[in-house]
Amino acid sequence: MHALAVRTRARGEVLRTSHAVLGQVWRGGGQQANVARLLPSLSLHALDDGRSIGRLLAIAGTSDVVDAHLALLAAQTGEHIVSADHDDLRPLLIAAGVSPDALRPWPPRR
Repeated sequence: MHALAVRTRARGEVLRTSHAVLGQVWRGGGQQANVARLLPSLSLHALDDGRSIGRLLAIAGTSDVVDAHLALLAAQTGEHIVSADHDDLRPLLIAAGVSPDALRPWPPRR
């Protein structure tokens, strides 16, 4: 992920994520060194649009608030989502009017 952040910065782009995603991966302590090193490269978005997230979940027929927030961010920014969670994100993206082609695999396929 660090290499992705370096390439993204070199292209003048921004990596965006949700504070909720950070909450899912952050556990503190030394094992978080990679995540901590990535943090300065990220634009973190507050999970503050509960109504829109709830509507999207209802339309998609799913229940993961964090995934729905990422789908909304993709709809708002027009940017890709880098994730290993394609099966859960795909219906949310479609419900948000975003092409599933916005999904990028993580870890990258070789």
